[in-house]
Amino acid sequence: MSHLTNPLATPAQLYALNTLNSPLPLDLQNSIRFYTARLTQAAGLLLRLSQDITAQANILLYRYWLVDPLLAWEFSDVSASVLYLAAKISASPRSLRSITNVYAYLLSPSSHLLPQPQTNPFATPPDPESYYLSETSYISFRNRLLNIEGQILNALGFNTHVALPHPLAITYLQTLDVFSSSAGKIVAKRTVEYLNTALLSPQMLYLTHQPNALATAAIYLSAREEGVKLPETEWWEVFDVEREELGFLVVGVMSLEGAVRKEGERWGQVDGEGKAVGMINRGMVREEMGRLGLNEGGGVGNGVLEEDEETQMARLLDEKVVAVSA
Repeated sequence: MSHLTNPLATPAQLYALNTLNSPLPLDLQNSIRFYTARLTQAAGLLLRLSQDITAQANILLYRYWLVDPLLAWEFSDVSASVLYLAAKISASPRSLRSITNVYAYLLSPSSHLLPQPQTNPFATPPDPESYYLSETSYISFRNRLLNIEGQILNALGFNTHVALPHPLAITYLQTLDVFSSSAGKIVAKRTVEYLNTALLSPQMLYLTHQPNALATAAIYLSAREEGVKLPETEWWEVFDVEREELGFLVVGVMSLEGAVRKEGERWGQVDGEGKAVGMINRGMVREEMGRLGLNEGGGVGNGVLEEDEETQMARLLDEKVVAVSA
């Protein structure tokens, strides 16, 4: 049954996260995980990847950050690397050019990750120049992506197996005879939505609970929401889930709405220059740490500079080309 289970985070790994990421406070760690997982989800949609591939990418992302510090690499680069890796080992691989183009758009001022006006959010067409990726920038991004991919595989011990709860949830719904009711399809849809929502949870539910427990909690929530009656007995025990674990997962999934609202309030949807924020980066996190009086050190970031030599050379070359053409 190993293909239906996942390697979970050990208590020692979870306990060591604060030491691994010291002096990064827990709320900033949660911000990094949430925004990076959201970016991965958005990139998967634009790349037209199936949800199972994007979900696997986010789970691999969380596993990797159990081993390496959050500030070791730029968050968007890690997101691109895990998505490229998850797609490469699937039946729907994506080229490096496609990956870099999508991330260039999502990180640009034209990105629809940015806060949009409530009325007609797509009234203003995106500016292609804002997400144009020059050849030197592409090569630099590609090299960083491949480098980080190797770091991820090494940290994971080349174990990229991910079992998702989505197929189990459909099987469990059939077992509970939910599809015999008129709301059966709606319950199934809501169940899948809850499972996708759990991927963004700062509590890293996919690292601490097996797929059968996640599927059971999503069914419980969706059935309660749609008013579908489930067996009056403790039906979750049939799926090897204890009442305490079910309760913890239900609370964890339901708490995400408040966590998302808190993230929006914390970052204020604008950066230090007053520009709208769709994705945070290491510079913003370090600035926030400075505001809190925290001095980065203790191994955080592995001594990686904000801009490595290769990236700096690519940027200078682009600037020189622009200057000559002007």
